[in-house]
Amino acid sequence: MIVIPYPRSIRARSAMATSVLALVALSVVGVTSSLAIRYRVQDDAFNRVEQIASQWSAAARAGTLPKVIPASGDIELIQLVDAHGRVIAASRSAWARPALSTMRPPADDRVQRWTDRCRLLVAVRITMAADAPVVLAERHEPALLRGHNLEYALTAAALALLAILAWISWRTVGRTLRPVEAIRARLAAITVSDLSLRMPVPPGDDEVARLVRTANQTLDRLDEAVAQQRRFASTTSHELRNPIAGLRLQLEEALLHPGEVDPHETIRSALSLADRLDAIVSDLLVLARLSAGDPAPSELIDLGQLVTQEAPRTGRVPVRVHAASDVWVCGSHIQLVRVLGNLVNNAIRHAGSAVDVSVAASGGEAVMTVTDDGAGIAPADRERIFERFIRLDDGRRRDAGGSGLGLAISRDIATSHGGTLKAEDSPSGARFVLRLPRLGCPPAEEQVERLSTVL
Repeated sequence: MIVIPYPRSIRARSAMATSVLALVALSVVGVTSSLAIRYRVQDDAFNRVEQIASQWSAAARAGTLPKVIPASGDIELIQLVDAHGRVIAASRSAWARPALSTMRPPADDRVQRWTDRCRLLVAVRITMAADAPVVLAERHEPALLRGHNLEYALTAAALALLAILAWISWRTVGRTLRPVEAIRARLAAITVSDLSLRMPVPPGDDEVARLVRTANQTLDRLDEAVAQQRRFASTTSHELRNPIAGLRLQLEEALLHPGEVDPHETIRSALSLADRLDAIVSDLLVLARLSAGDPAPSELIDLGQLVTQEAPRTGRVPVRVHAASDVWVCGSHIQLVRVLGNLVNNAIRHAGSAVDVSVAASGGEAVMTVTDDGAGIAPADRERIFERFIRLDDGRRRDAGGSGLGLAISRDIATSHGGTLKAEDSPSGARFVLRLPRLGCPPAEEQVERLSTVL
């Protein structure tokens, strides 16, 4: 058994599929055409013979039929045969021959047609009488119908058309896929160490062009993501290096100068540095979970009640809460408490005399505002402070042990809840505004229970 290997090339597969479909279609059309052509050509030939036979039949009825019947083109065999099969009149080619056929049309059907060994024979009864003579006319079957000439001609035409269709398919698919090879070569050259290369965009707006443009946009995003990861890794390494270096220095001093170093003070300082390292690592884990889209359990939350219960009340300045009730949101209680804590603790560090926390509904949003009366934030730094490990000079002076990740984590939590966190204008001090999608109305007790079960 011969096994034809399946082509690996899309171009070859497309050409093969087109050829197979065209072959099936052409086979059906060829068979149908062959039958239709045979019927049509044969019918035309019979009509011509019947016309001549009917013409001499009319002459015989009128008594004007000559003894030697003139031939009519390719119809050379014409005879007038009586009821006993004797030839009464005939064309020159048919005089020396017996009756062309012993068959006679029935009395109720004057005209009969027969096909016999590539001959077309027509018999026409002169009158309806049982013993009426019959005019016989015969011609050879048309050359197109002899043997399989018609089928050979149609097969040759079908094969030629099939070859043309296969060639057109090969050329068309090849032209369409030509940019794909350039894209493949360029993709092979793109590595993680060099994401600056882009694929050539073919002209037009077909599927390949749109695919290439989408792939280039994806590479742009990937390039930016890798650059951010590299910057983050570099900044993280720098931030972790400082407390590790301080811890190493203190431990080395304790070993090299045991008599000059207070061991209790060294341990307390090392524990402080270890706490800072633990805080940085914990914040990094939170950022990693948020960046990975790790969903936290969601529940229905009254944001005003959450702020009233969870807002930090201790600190160097008082925290005043102004929270409206029935401001419902859907989200993670733990994460929203963390956002509140980060914002309030940050405000306490920078406040002069007090911190104000408010919750209100505004249209389709739940708005939480944390405001202090400190020095405020310059407009140029209002987006920069949400970057990871960014700490302004005033923040470093007030809290040297901070990680610089609190605001970045808070914004990521706000984004994961479908909201925003921004530093906005304030008459004095800094003002942070958290906006979250608000549920349309205060849900009834049973509705809260049902939705909480679903969530």
